[in-house]
Amino acid sequence: MRYTQLGRTGLKVSRLVLGTMNFGPQTDEADSHTIMDAALDAGINFVDTANVYGWGENKGRTESIIGNWFAKGGDRRDKVVLATKVYGNMSPDNSTVWPNHDKLSALNIRRAVDASLKRLQTDHIDVYQFHHIDRDTPFEEIWQAVDVLIQQGKILYVGSSNFPGYKIAQANEIAARRSGTIGLVSEQCLYNLAERRAEMEVIPAARDYGLGVIPWSPLHGGLLGGVIKKQVEGGRRASGRSADALADTAVRDRIQAYEDLLDKHGLEPGEVALAWLLTRPGVTGPIVGPRTAEQLASALRAVELELSEELLAGLDEIFPGPGPSPEAFAW
Repeated sequence: MRYTQLGRTGLKVSRLVLGTMNFGPQTDEADSHTIMDAALDAGINFVDTANVYGWGENKGRTESIIGNWFAKGGDRRDKVVLATKVYGNMSPDNSTVWPNHDKLSALNIRRAVDASLKRLQTDHIDVYQFHHIDRDTPFEEIWQAVDVLIQQGKILYVGSSNFPGYKIAQANEIAARRSGTIGLVSEQCLYNLAERRAEMEVIPAARDYGLGVIPWSPLHGGLLGGVIKKQVEGGRRASGRSADALADTAVRDRIQAYEDLLDKHGLEPGEVALAWLLTRPGVTGPIVGPRTAEQLASALRAVELELSEELLAGLDEIFPGPGPSPEAFAW
């Protein structure tokens, strides 16, 4: 495994981040623990989750699965950089949300962090992330709540997720005016070969303010994982977002060109999609969410994969980025 610093911090993390969103809804606890053990054995030390994972009637279930894994001992917690998130309400879907039980008020942050610590069976969270912007709560209030939690030893660093560039700037400018507040150190955003809009504003803002970029959905819902090839060779039909996307002829042609290019180079599409992200400036590491040990093994191979300049140029031709701002949207 290779490691890098998380943004401008002294925290050293693996170039792959183990995403746990499937733990509970799609992968049972025993298999989840097997995957986490394999990831740790492979050197992955960065584990990402969220308080709402488990979804529906089971929000919090994923954190509980991780907490039970920590409880097995073996220095599991000591070896892991643990990241979780706050914003969404923890009530079952379609039920009434009680006031102050979601978003980023100081009251909800305090309540949410204590609940996550209990489920995770730990005394601190290494990277506490805001899952979404809160249009109603000023950053002065948010940073005051964060300062208290850091002083209490309940969290160490703070990150964002799904923030636009201007909110990253606003958050860290306000943090800079508060003595001793480090501000955001990471940003989780949707970023992959097929979805490169983050290159216009989010990633430049993150780089300027010293945030490590943690891309989620690196395979774009499976679209970049060899979906057409799997259909042809294994009779596996695309589903969900991949099926919807492939119904668009232009998208299908682009994905076919992508798979043809990688077939020419003898490479696996999913591994290349991850390896491409590791070449991008500012990227700490993509989040991989394996449902099986085999999927984890494929992701690990991407870390050692070297992409030639010819291949990178070919990928840019198929999936051109938006270009720098403001040129990308101004003229």
